[in-house]
Amino acid sequence: MVSLPFADHCDPLLGKDSDLSEFMSGMLRECERLGCNYLELRSLWEVPAQRDLRVSRCYCFHELDLEPSLGKIYRGLHKNCVQRRIRHAEKEQLSYETGRSEQLLEEFYRLLLLTRRRHRLPPQPQSWFHNLLESMGGNVQIRLVRKQNTPTAAILTLQHRESVIYKYGCSDERLHHLGGMPFLFWRLIEESKGSGIRKIDFGRSDFDNIGLIAFKDKLGTTRKMLRYYRSSLPSRTETGNAEWANHAIQHLFSILPDRILSGAGRLLYRHFG
Repeated sequence: MVSLPFADHCDPLLGKDSDLSEFMSGMLRECERLGCNYLELRSLWEVPAQRDLRVSRCYCFHELDLEPSLGKIYRGLHKNCVQRRIRHAEKEQLSYETGRSEQLLEEFYRLLLLTRRRHRLPPQPQSWFHNLLESMGGNVQIRLVRKQNTPTAAILTLQHRESVIYKYGCSDERLHHLGGMPFLFWRLIEESKGSGIRKIDFGRSDFDNIGLIAFKDKLGTTRKMLRYYRSSLPSRTETGNAEWANHAIQHLFSILPDRILSGAGRLLYRHFG
């Protein structure tokens, strides 16, 4: 039982510290009733010590405050790695499109397959993104850039009230020199600021993913610690997530044809929320 599956974080909606003890007792009883292996809380605030509740994993979380002026936000971007690449993308005259059309989704998904293969991971099933678009409506946006009609990079974001969540990003590695991804993030910042959004949630990063953390740092974000708290139930075996460090499996994902790779995602992705 997870606080919110497929979400990086979701704090318990609680008030006083004493509420957490009552909440945990009730949730553990429900886990027992349902036959769950464990209860997991994904919290940005530090949960007070509780019986049978321990920190199981930690991540680096990034967030961008949009309260300052757009000029100040731009000056907070790394000059060489972000500002310069934004200007280069503009010089290359990359075309930009945002929306929710079937064509945008198809182009986004082709870039996603390239990216997941590059990372040696199975992709999310395409039906997952169809469901997102259908259930969340205008709160989902795909942003994509092209070079002479060739998609180079794309991101998918979610909006909730005054926050935008950067959820998925993908690109064609052969076209990274065009600066498409920094350009997309700048357009996201501009449009979010213009529509009254107060912050952009850049999600979690594994602490051993030094490159990703460094890139998010260069977007002018602030860091927080994201902790996952887990309480295993007595007499049950904790399965946890599969270990994708197996080099043979990772190599297989890197060479599978698109159709088979997508099929693997459909079979496996539901188990990794």
